[in-house]
Order: sequence, then structure tokens, then C-alpha cells
Amino acid sequence: MSIISDCHLHTSFSGDSEAPMENMIEKALSLGLKEITFTEHMDFDFIYEEGEPEGFFEVDTDSYMKTIFEYRDKYSDRIKINFGIELGMQTHINEKNKAYAKKYPFDFIIASSHLAEGMDPYLKNYWEGRSKTDAWHGYFNYIYEIVSSYNEFDSYGHLDYVLRYGPGGKTGFVFDDYREDIDRILKQIIYMGKGIETNTSGYYYKMGGPHPCKEILKRYKELGGEILTIGSDAHKPENMAQYFNEAEELLKNCGFKGYHIFHERKPEFVEF
Repeated sequence: MSIISDCHLHTSFSGDSEAPMENMIEKALSLGLKEITFTEHMDFDFIYEEGEPEGFFEVDTDSYMKTIFEYRDKYSDRIKINFGIELGMQTHINEKNKAYAKKYPFDFIIASSHLAEGMDPYLKNYWEGRSKTDAWHGYFNYIYEIVSSYNEFDSYGHLDYVLRYGPGGKTGFVFDDYREDIDRILKQIIYMGKGIETNTSGYYYKMGGPHPCKEILKRYKELGGEILTIGSDAHKPENMAQYFNEAEELLKNCGFKGYHIFHERKPEFVEF
């Protein structure tokens, strides 16, 4: 494996992880990684399920930053540790997200759509009363609204996240049926000078490949997209850098020569 960095990681600072940060760092060292980027969840105005406390996906950023900087110093001679965030995108909180993004010295900001039109694809109500096709179109159209109105991010996360959920999962998804939706997203991201993420959790969720799928990654390359980040989206140590060999082979087949790591919000190219 020539991928030296995992750029999408969660620890107990995220509501959906119990992993101590130091355990994640030690696992990274055992895997031979040279860099890691923690990207805890910050989803303002999230729609919570019953039993989830308000603010469940809002990191205590000051505590998170303090801890990450302490470990950055402790492990400075063994691994590079980057300070990132995964921002949950919704159009009505664009200004709040922008102010937050500028408040802290992040190395890397992932923009992710965990909600669309005020609903979570993870929940049944997102799918009720409409076809899966309409739900997919709605999700991609909402991402376009985001990238057309917000630019304070570096890489867009798991672009086809919506395909993971719903009846039958990805079954029935034909890229050409959504080409217009996806093309305008990718063209806008490229125009803005931003990147997209290859999120290998798609393999973990039995999607047959990463998020986004091969067809979207290939189309991004065809349209002139170059900035590409790679992350496992691991919430526990055993999932770190998972399926990176498979992702590398797929990306090479799509025409990519390497990937990018962000430091101080600037992309640095790393060849495969």
C-alpha cells in the first residue's frame, strides 16, 4: 500500500465513536502510516433520533483542539497529526458554518451532506412517499445547492452517501440516469478549486466500492478534477486505512496518479 495517510478519522470527540484518540494514533503507527487527519463531527442543527441528546454531533472544539495539539507534540517524531473537521452541510446554516470554519486553525475541512432538505437518508422518513429515484435526485440536487452557495471547505465527503441507505441500498443505481445532477456538482467543485473525497467506508458498508462510486470518481477525472483526498471514515482503530489497497487500484484505473493531503488548508500532492 502506497497511501501513507488516512484523512478522515473520528474519535470519542464525535458522538458516534468511543475510540480514545491515542488508541487511533497507536493503530496508525502499527499500520505504518506517516500522517493522519482527525475530522470530528460538527453538524449544527442536526435532526436527532429519539434517544440522541441535542448536540450529539457537535464536537467540543476547544477541548478537541487542545487534545490534538498535545498528541501532536507527543508524537511529533513518529507521525504527523493534522487538525481537521467534518462539517455537516445545510443551506440555512451556511453563515454559521463559515464563521465556525474561520474561527479555528484547521488543516482540513470536509464538507458532508448527512441531511438533505431537512431529512436524514439514514431514517425511514426520508424515503417515505417518494420513489428511490426521486430521493436520489433530491439528495444530489441538494448538494448542488450547497456547493453553489458555500465555499469554506476543502474536500466534499462521500458524495453518494445517500446510496448507502433506502430500500435495496445501491441496487438500481445507474450513473447515466443521474449524470446531469452529478456533473453540475463536480463542475462546480472543480470551478471552485476544491476536491472530493474517496471514502473507503463504502467497502465496509458492502457498496461494492468507495464513496463515491467508481463511475463518479472516473467522471470527476474526465471533467478535469485533480484534488482528491482519501479517508477510511474510521470510528474505531480496527477500521483505519481499511480497503486502501482496493481504493488505490480503483483510483489508478480511473486515471489518478496520486492523492492530496491538506496542511493549513492547502493541498499537497502525494504520488501513488
